[in-house]
Amino acid sequence: METLDQTPQSVDANVSDHDTHTTSNQQTSGRGIRTGAEYLAGLKDGREVWTRGKRVDDVTSEPGIARGAATLASFLDRQHDPKFRDTVTYEDADGDRCAMAYHMPKSVEDVAARGRSYYEWAKWSNGMFGRTPDYKNASLMAFASATDFLAQGTKGQADFASNMTAFYDYARKNDKVLTHTLVNPSVNFELAASGKFSDKVALQVVKETDAGIIVNGARLLATLGPLSDEIEVFPSTVLRGSDDNIPFAFAFALPIATPGLKLICRDTYDHGKSHFDAPLASRYEEMDAVVIFENVLVPWERVFMYGQPELCNQAFNTTNAVVHMMHQVACGKLAKSEFMVGLMCAIAKATGRDKDLHTKGMISEVMMMTETVRALLHSSEVQAHEDEYGNFIPLRGPIDTSRNLFPKMYPRMVEILQLLGSSSLVATPAEADFENDMADDVAQYFQLTNLESRDRVALYRLAHDVAVSGFGSRQALYERFFFGPPALMASAYYDMYQKDELVDRIHDFLK
Repeated sequence: METLDQTPQSVDANVSDHDTHTTSNQQTSGRGIRTGAEYLAGLKDGREVWTRGKRVDDVTSEPGIARGAATLASFLDRQHDPKFRDTVTYEDADGDRCAMAYHMPKSVEDVAARGRSYYEWAKWSNGMFGRTPDYKNASLMAFASATDFLAQGTKGQADFASNMTAFYDYARKNDKVLTHTLVNPSVNFELAASGKFSDKVALQVVKETDAGIIVNGARLLATLGPLSDEIEVFPSTVLRGSDDNIPFAFAFALPIATPGLKLICRDTYDHGKSHFDAPLASRYEEMDAVVIFENVLVPWERVFMYGQPELCNQAFNTTNAVVHMMHQVACGKLAKSEFMVGLMCAIAKATGRDKDLHTKGMISEVMMMTETVRALLHSSEVQAHEDEYGNFIPLRGPIDTSRNLFPKMYPRMVEILQLLGSSSLVATPAEADFENDMADDVAQYFQLTNLESRDRVALYRLAHDVAVSGFGSRQALYERFFFGPPALMASAYYDMYQKDELVDRIHDFLK
């Protein structure tokens, strides 16, 4: 095949085959859900992950990363537990147990069942492990259902719709943990704001071959990237439908261990402290990474969209993937909100301030936020309806409202926790101080009206991890920008809102 005319100057488009990184696309049949041990074994695949200035030999043993992998492994094990199995998995036509998020919903009850599964997953970390596998599983299910949409972009011998359904079955049958990346880095704000990408840094197609497309450049930000099996590289929703954006218009998936694919991690928030000293950071470090592709060959079988910016820009909305993703997110935010209420009430009770009007007023604000998320989620699920692909989807309006409100709600929840905790959030001895020469002093001076010293310190160290620590600050940032810049999200919400009938009512009244 011919090289694209839009090849950027920063990359040699005539890269030879022996300089091109390739990957195997063997898609073997699995048996459904994996164990945690199987997941951890799969991460030992030679992937190129960099952190703290060095390449990681094994992410399952690397300090600052390994405990997050162990946590996720424990979650995968819970899929096999009879207590949770029927909630978080389903039995497919072949008799295999697969993750519930892959189940194509054909009724209102199916939508509710998916919601129960999302909520159960979220409760395992109280919403503090944001990128659990069900998030990407939900979107993959939606794309695999929208074969008519994907078929529009079929190019040459590549059948994009069949590619997607094959990858869906591969991921579902093998219980693969997925991450994704949507955003191109930019060197010029004005250029990026106009919907164009820099050929110096953005991920782009630099050549076509009989085997597939060769891509080069960077993407950000892959949450859980170092701990995932595969990465979905999907188009930005702000991709403009113009010819100069053709090299940037694609959707594909590759194993993280693909040669030429590199991940550069941010600083870890797991500093090796005990679960007592850092109850959240020691368990739920899901790690974010910038992804670099160095002349990587993407086999045609792994390409789902290509060369049509106008289609790529519609991908998440037209397939309804974004609605299913919102559903998972709303369930997670409910679990997180409930956790914040529980933490604040525990502090109020321990300090004897649970009768104080001012304290109850602050906590009630968080309770109202929680009930708002719950009500919007319930409204969306009970009004689920059939879409053009034969699936049932939650009603978009309520959960779209939730996803626009929560980036404002969560920082306010953190602020209220800081106000409740005050200096006690930093007056927190370490676990070791209960076993050293200071133990008697700590036991004497850190007790509360309704709580012994050790339990009081444990409670406030948990609150510290939410409201003060680096882990907690990352959580707040994560929530602020989870789906994108708030102004952009609000603008899109305005555009999609059903306004016409309401405006007509105004005009009718004035007549």
